Amino acid sequence: MLVRLLYASRAKVPLTPETIDAILAASRKDNPQQGITGLLCHSGDIFMQVLEGGREQVNQLYTRICQDTRHHDVVLLRYEEITERRFAGWTMGQVNLARVNPSTLLKYSERPVLDPYAVSGEVSMALLEELIATACIVSRQS
Repeated sequence: MLVRLLYASRAKVPLTPETIDAILAASRKDNPQQGITGLLCHSGDIFMQVLEGGREQVNQLYTRICQDTRHHDVVLLRYEEITERRFAGWTMGQVNLARVNPSTLLKYSERPVLDPYAVSGEVSMALLEELIATACIVSRQS
């Protein structure tokens, strides 16, 4: 059974490009073996990530994420059973927020910033869907 899980978290220390690269490299190395695909979106100290795959594999990965000491305020935004993957082309894609028009963020939030804590999981998924449609995703596969 396939599931899709969306969560948000806050980094405990300021994010550097090297930190993001390390997270993406680990995901791209480990996720294919587990049949997990997804997308990582970040801005400032906020992460938002969607994971897709088998229920057991996604649940185990989310448990490890919740225990990771590099971040806190981990919040499950949405969890659903799915019939097909939406992010099948990404071992772990990355949203390039520098390419995102602020009006796109404003369409889904009170302010033109990424803040999944201030909106519903449904709204956060809608934002990710639009980012895919407007080609704001980088790093499809490793």
